[in-house]
Amino acid sequence: MIKDKKQLNEVCDEQCTQTVIHEHVIKHVKQQMPDEEVLASVADLFKILGDKTRTRILQALVQSEMCVCDLAYLLGMTQSSISHQLRVLKQAKLVKNRKDGKVVYYSIADDHVMQIFNQAFEHVIE
Repeated sequence: MIKDKKQLNEVCDEQCTQTVIHEHVIKHVKQQMPDEEVLASVADLFKILGDKTRTRILQALVQSEMCVCDLAYLLGMTQSSISHQLRVLKQAKLVKNRKDGKVVYYSIADDHVMQIFNQAFEHVIE
């Protein structure tokens, strides 16, 4: 919300006075833009990754395959809440599971997930 004339002038100064400045750039970028459905899926992925609990679970799974019990103990959470978050991560194809007897082990789904996660940490740390 604009509160005073100074803010109004700053907003007005930042607006373009022409509709298209670099037509060739706009044409090129428009051709490269993914479909709206793909963009929505990427946004959904970032929403899923944007949850602190899911980030903690993924960080643990980057280190080692783990079962729900071990994740719950490590993160100081209930098995029920860990299971819920793992379900979300599995539906998003970020984690996979395997069964060994009665125990279900979870791990990172593939190298893409590992790369996304590692690059996010590198970006934040640098």
